[in-house]
Amino acid sequence: MDLLLITPPLLQLNSPYPATPVLLNMLRKRGFDVMQRDMSLEFALRVFTPEIITQAADVARKRRNLSEQMVFFLDSAEDYARTILDVVAFLQGNRAELAWRIAARTFLPEGPFFSQLDSDDEETDLQAYFGLMGTHDRAKFLASLYMDDVSSFLNEALDDKFVFGKYGESLSMSLPVFDSLASELTKKRTTLLENLLDEMTEDVLSESHPKYVGFSVPFPGTLYGAFRMAKKIREKSPDTKIILGGGYVNSELRDLEDKRVFDYVDYISYDEGLQPLLAILKNELVPSAESETEGCPHLGHRRVLTKDGWQSLPHCEASPAMLVPDYDGLDLSKYLSIVEMPNPLHRIWTDGVWLKMQLAQGCYWHKCAFCDLALDYIGRYEPGKATEIVDEMEKLMETTGRRGFHFVDEAVAPSLLRTVSEEILKRNLSPVWWGNIRFDKNFTPELADLMASAGCIAVTGGLECADDRLLKLMNKGITLATARAAFEAFASAGIMVHAYLMYGFPTETREEAIGALEFVRQCFADGILQSAFWHRFALTAHSGIAREPEKFGIVIDKMKISGPRFALNEIAYHEMKAPDWDAIGQILKTALYNYMLGRGLDTPARQWFKHGR
Repeated sequence: MDLLLITPPLLQLNSPYPATPVLLNMLRKRGFDVMQRDMSLEFALRVFTPEIITQAADVARKRRNLSEQMVFFLDSAEDYARTILDVVAFLQGNRAELAWRIAARTFLPEGPFFSQLDSDDEETDLQAYFGLMGTHDRAKFLASLYMDDVSSFLNEALDDKFVFGKYGESLSMSLPVFDSLASELTKKRTTLLENLLDEMTEDVLSESHPKYVGFSVPFPGTLYGAFRMAKKIREKSPDTKIILGGGYVNSELRDLEDKRVFDYVDYISYDEGLQPLLAILKNELVPSAESETEGCPHLGHRRVLTKDGWQSLPHCEASPAMLVPDYDGLDLSKYLSIVEMPNPLHRIWTDGVWLKMQLAQGCYWHKCAFCDLALDYIGRYEPGKATEIVDEMEKLMETTGRRGFHFVDEAVAPSLLRTVSEEILKRNLSPVWWGNIRFDKNFTPELADLMASAGCIAVTGGLECADDRLLKLMNKGITLATARAAFEAFASAGIMVHAYLMYGFPTETREEAIGALEFVRQCFADGILQSAFWHRFALTAHSGIAREPEKFGIVIDKMKISGPRFALNEIAYHEMKAPDWDAIGQILKTALYNYMLGRGLDTPARQWFKHGR
C-alpha cells in the first residue's frame, strides 16, 4: 500500500470526519493505492465494552478516598457492563425495540449526567420535550446521557485524557512548547487506554503494511492520539514514513521550531493536503529557502516541513473546487448517533450519519477581521459547478445508500445554493441537507423556499456579537436587520436556523452584550431561531485583528516561552477597562441554554444580568 490515511482519536462519533475520505478520493483518481481507517471510531468501540468497564472498576476498587461519582460507578459496574453493548448497538441504529425499555428509565443505571433533568418534575419535562409518541428520541437522549456517564467514569478511573469525543484535548490546548506533550509520550507508566491504542496501532500495521501513514489532525482533541500512534509506528515499522497534516497543523504549527517533533513524524503538510501528499508520494520534494515559494497562483505556502528544513512542491496541479469524499473502508453502520440536548436543531451535529461535502474552496466573503484570512484554505475562493456537485451527490447516495448531506464550507454563497437547489429539483432527487452560510441579504423568502424544496432542513451561520456597531467594526457584511430578515425567510420555509455567537470582542461593552442577548431572545421567542452557541472571542495569529490590533483598541502581550516554539494560534492580549467577560459569558450561556429548551422567552434579557444568574 502506498498510503494509509488515519483519523486519530477522538472526534464526534456520528459521522466520519471528511479529511481522509476526500484525500482518498483524490489520490485514488491519480492512481495511488490508498486506504483509510477511522481510528477515532474504532478506538471508541473498543473502549465502550464490558471488558474495559470491568477493568476500570477493578482499578478503582484499589483506590482510597473515592469520589461520590466513583462510588456510584462501582455500585453499578455490573449494570454498566451488562448494558453497554446494547446501548452502543441502539445508538448505531440497531435494536430499535430497546427504545421502550430505555425510555421507561428502568433499564439503564442513571449517573451524574442525569442530574441535568429537573429532579422535582423530570418526567413532566421529558414528556414536554418528546411528547406522547417520541419514545425513540427520548430513549436516544437518555442513552446519550448514559454514554456521558460512562466516559466520565473512565476518565476518572483509567485515563484523565479521555473525554467523550476528545482525547488529550486539555494537553494540546494552547501548547506553545512541546515539553508537556513530549513528557506524556515518553512517560514510563502508561494507562490502560494508552496500551489499548498501542495494541490497535500494531494491529493496523500488521494488516496494511503501508509505505506512508498520513494523520489528519483537525482539532486539539486528536493531537495526542496521532502522536501516540506515530510513536508506536516508529517502534514497530521504522521504514514507514509518517505525515502529519490537518486543520490543527494548518492553524497551530505554522511557526514550528522544535525538532523533537520529527522523532515522531517525517513530514508536516500545510494547507491543502492533496498537493503535499502528491509530492511526497512521487518523491518530488526539493529543498527550498525559508521564505515563501512562488509558482502557484493563490498559494503562498506551497511547502512541506521536514527535519532537514522546508521542502518545496515542484508543481501545482489544478485543485478541485469542491471536495468530495469516498467512504470506502469505513463502515457507516457503525457510527453512533448521540442526542445530548432535547433541542431539535442542536442535536444535528451529533445525530445521524451525514455525508460531508465541501462545495467551494474558501469563503466567498473572506473579509471578517477575526477570521484566519491569511490561511490559504479560507482566503482563496473558488466555487464548484452545480451540475458537478449534484453529480457527486447522486454517486454518494448510490454508493452509500444514504441521502443526508452536510455542506461543510466556510460559508456557502446564496448564488451557489440557488443553482445547486435548482439542479436537485431538475433531477427529481430527494436528498436531505444542511450547511454553513452567512446571513446574507440575498437569502430571500423565494430562495429559502427553493432550498427547502430541494431538501434543505437547516442552516448555520455567524451572528457573532449581534450588535450593529460591532458587526461593522469586524467587517461582517451583515446587519441585525438583514440577519433577522434571513431568519424570517428560512422560518417561513420550514428551515431551522442556528447562530454562532461571540462575546468579548474588542471594544464590546456590557450594555452591548445585554442588547445582543435581548435580540437573540426575541428571535427565539418569535420562532425564527432554534439553536445557538455563545463562545468567547479569541485573537488568532492569522487574523486581520492580529495584524492591526491598535485599530481594535487592544495591545498584544509579549509572548514568553522557554524553549523552541511548538504551537501558536491564540494570542494573548489586553484591553483597558474591559468588562468582566468571565461573569458576563456565564450569564449569556445560562440564558441561551434556557432559550434552547423553550424557557425564559418572556423574560427581558436584562433580568438575567440583574439577578446575576
